[in-house]
Amino acid sequence: MLQNSTQCTSGSFLSVMISLLSMYFETPPVPNIDLNEWWGPECLQGHQDTSIRLFRIEFNESMIEDLRHRLRNTRQLTPPLKDSGSEYGFNTYEIPGWLQYWAEEYPFHERERMINRYPQYRTNIQGLNVHFVRVTPEVPPGVEVVPLLLLHGWPTSFLDFYELIPTLTTVSKDRGFAIEVIAASLPGFGFSEGAVRPGFGADKIAVVLRNLMHRLGHKKFYVHGADWGSVVASNIATFFPLEVLGYHSSMPSNNSPIALILRLIGAVRPSLVVRPELEDRMYPLYTQLDKILKEFGYFYIQATKPDTVDIALTDSPAGLLAYYFEKISVATRIYYRYMADGGLKNHFTREQLIDNLMMYWVPNSIATAGRIYAESNSLRYFSLQIYSIPSEVPTWIMQAKYEISYIPPWMYQLKYPNLLNETVLDTGGHFLALELPHVLAEDILQAMIEFQRWHEQHKVHIEL
Repeated sequence: MLQNSTQCTSGSFLSVMISLLSMYFETPPVPNIDLNEWWGPECLQGHQDTSIRLFRIEFNESMIEDLRHRLRNTRQLTPPLKDSGSEYGFNTYEIPGWLQYWAEEYPFHERERMINRYPQYRTNIQGLNVHFVRVTPEVPPGVEVVPLLLLHGWPTSFLDFYELIPTLTTVSKDRGFAIEVIAASLPGFGFSEGAVRPGFGADKIAVVLRNLMHRLGHKKFYVHGADWGSVVASNIATFFPLEVLGYHSSMPSNNSPIALILRLIGAVRPSLVVRPELEDRMYPLYTQLDKILKEFGYFYIQATKPDTVDIALTDSPAGLLAYYFEKISVATRIYYRYMADGGLKNHFTREQLIDNLMMYWVPNSIATAGRIYAESNSLRYFSLQIYSIPSEVPTWIMQAKYEISYIPPWMYQLKYPNLLNETVLDTGGHFLALELPHVLAEDILQAMIEFQRWHEQHKVHIEL
């Protein structure tokens, strides 16, 4: 299943090209960061409760009855076109069975207990109540406990990491440390509040979550991210390189001008850019463009007018389910768009999928979550040129076979010169934490071992 390759360096031709391009693209400075920027209601500024409070997710009876009523009274859906699979969107013949399960068979209170099996908390950061799971292992004397921040993406939730937690928090005599896991809901997602004014992009979210770690007593920490969580984690590593001990990503990306130009060069001669056995993950370029044109409609909507579509997703659980399933399906395997059932049952349980939907339906957070696309694809955000700012943080990347895109490790080194390793999977899709939790957890553990070795070799004093 796994292919491991240590960090790669670019060939002589690309080294020359990078040097020439660098003459025309100056490295931008790290942006000025306001650690106290306020994102909550103005009337509460200076009066918020900054304590760390226990939190419990509740599926109360009134919510359940309202949800069941909406599910039972869904209008008759328009039949799909003959033999179209899910090419026009998630197949409407499949929807009634899922709605029936959600309304009549989904074990609400059993799943509520499952979701609450790990300790959960909320605390107010910069005016926003931020929700997180915190699991601290019991360790024998002399064993160091190090903090790891886990960040999910859209349209999933902190529940992505539930199956990783037992592996990550297991105390092993083979390691000189144990891990405290903090799995946060991104602000605006799930039970974390969203901003009340514009401008709350991935850079601002990064500051809030860094401040969360400080609130928990962790001045230095490790971080893993997927999807938007990877973008936020990368922002944290860029803004606070002396605080991030190591950055692990299962969706690495670099959209700097230099990286984009080099990708285009590879379209003419792929061997200059990517190893032959991985060439089909990047080229031919028209296959990538076809994917963008056919599958990124949601991206353009949410990056421009997220609130309009979110009215439908907020009001209709059937609409929320179909929208969610379409993205889960195609991002797991691109060819699942030709299947009526979207291939979902090949990788996920029914409970897993509905659990994640509940993390948007119960707190009514699909609208605030969707705004991350608009706020992080704005002129303000692009002007920061974050992808072009190198970070010295030691880094480790894991790339699944069916991830949305692939980036060669040498290209990622333009952003993270201390890239220690690339783990290449010959299976797996975008939602790796749900699909292959044990594989991902083991890779994070190995990365943290190597991060510590890197710090020892560089004689960096780590004080948590």
